[in-house]
Amino acid sequence: MPKPINGETFAFADEPTPEIEQPTKEPAQKLLEWLLRWNRSTVSISDLLTYGPRAVRPRDLALSSAQTLVEYGWLQPLETRCRNQRQWKILRQATLHPSYRQLAR
Repeated sequence: MPKPINGETFAFADEPTPEIEQPTKEPAQKLLEWLLRWNRSTVSISDLLTYGPRAVRPRDLALSSAQTLVEYGWLQPLETRCRNQRQWKILRQATLHPSYRQLAR
């Protein structure tokens, strides 16, 4: 913490530096950032559980994050042969700082 001395503010070396807390990202945002780097046009639930970011590897969290991205237009569900299999088409768009809350066009 800087100390004022004679009207000037100084920071001393023996003082601990204040810790800056990084904002935590929501799982859907982490999944979106990972999907935009994924080199395929589709992604399945098994891909998410195997290769996806660690924050969304639990099955229920992966499904809820993918559903959030479907609602905002970043993913489109595809028909699969098995009813317990999930697969989505990735709807990419050119954005500088993509946010999952930003509606895809």
